[in-house]
Amino acid sequence: MEVNTNFTENAKNDFQLVLKAREGDQKAYASLMQRYKDSIYFMALKMVNNKEDAMDLTVETFAKAFDKLDKYQPDFAFSTWLFRVATNNCIDFIRKKKLNTMSLHGMVDDDGDERPMQIKTDDLNPEEFSIKKQQTQELKALVDSLPQRYRNLITLRYFDELSYEEISVQLSLPLGTVKAQLFRAKYLLGNIINRRNRNDI
Repeated sequence: MEVNTNFTENAKNDFQLVLKAREGDQKAYASLMQRYKDSIYFMALKMVNNKEDAMDLTVETFAKAFDKLDKYQPDFAFSTWLFRVATNNCIDFIRKKKLNTMSLHGMVDDDGDERPMQIKTDDLNPEEFSIKKQQTQELKALVDSLPQRYRNLITLRYFDELSYEEISVQLSLPLGTVKAQLFRAKYLLGNIINRRNRNDI
C-alpha cells in the first residue's frame, strides 16, 4: 500500500502508525488515540452539546475506527478519515435521539383538533424481559473477564449509572484518570465482544 506523496509529515507518520496498528501494535493504537482524542472530543461536543455524550461518542469513534482500520485507504490522510467516522457517528447519535424524543407541542389531527399523545410504555412484556435479563447477564459475564480496575469502572458507570464525577469521588481518582481508564476499559470490552461475535459466526 503506497502512501500519498502529497501527505504532510504528520499524515505520513499517522500512516506508519496505522500500518503498525493493523499488525496488532498496541502502542501504535495508543499513539493515534492520544494524538486525536481531544480534537474528536471537542468536535463531538460541538455537535451534541453534552460533555458526557461527547466523551462516549469519542470512545465509540475510536472503537469503530480501529475495528475498520483495514478499510482505511491512504488516498486521504488518516485524520480526514477519522473525522469522517466521528462525524457520521455523531449524526447517527443525533438522529436516534430525535427519534426517541417526541415533541409535546403541536400534536393535532388533520382537522386542527388536539389529539391525545400516544406514549409507548417502557414496561417489557415477559418475553422481552427474559431476553433483556439474559443479555444483561451475558454482558456482566464479559465485564467480569476484565482486569479488576476496569471491571469496577464499567460496573459503576453502566450498571450503577454513576456520572464520571461520582466515580471520581467514590474511587478517589482524578476525573481525567477516570475518563482515561473508562476509555481503555470500553476499548478492551469492545475487543472481547468482537472476538466473541467472530467466534459465534
